[in-house]
Amino acid sequence: MKIHQLSVTYIAEQDRILARINTDASEEMRLWLTRRLMLGLWPLLSKLLTRHLLKLESAGTSLETADEGLKQMLADFRKEEFLKDADFDTPYKEQQAQLPLGEEPLLVTDVEASPLPNGRLRLGFNERTAHAQTPRSFQMEMEPKLMQGLMHLLEQALARSQWREPFGNPLVDEAAVPEDDPSPRKPRYLN
Repeated sequence: MKIHQLSVTYIAEQDRILARINTDASEEMRLWLTRRLMLGLWPLLSKLLTRHLLKLESAGTSLETADEGLKQMLADFRKEEFLKDADFDTPYKEQQAQLPLGEEPLLVTDVEASPLPNGRLRLGFNERTAHAQTPRSFQMEMEPKLMQGLMHLLEQALARSQWREPFGNPLVDEAAVPEDDPSPRKPRYLN
């Protein structure tokens, strides 16, 4: 599958991120990314991409012993270089003839990520839900430039979602239970 365009949008009504992948073969893959999934996926993808970008540096093997500050600086430089050449201005092509995963976006429950020797990153998206009769999934391979573009779009969607904001403790409302109350404190779910 050759990727033509990516679109990543936070949908407030669903409180999910909708990722759409448009291929050269006029296919569109649609994915729902939840907050729970992104809590684990974002750090993993960031770490994999940083490692992958460092391997692309000409000093590759000598960087393994470098301090973390230098590694981060080189990775940030490479990311900025990729983003400088990226095209975020062309509108996403909405009209797709084929939807191989169906009309309803794939509700991603887990992602398999593995770097490949050719410099690409393979991502496998799976939907394994209890009510689904057959699990849905698909895989794609991305070059580092495209992966950095996806990370940039995800970062923008995460900022709009405010999922990365500090939370405090949203589950317990301490003010609702008087301090002299002898009953054990049970968490109250505020939603």
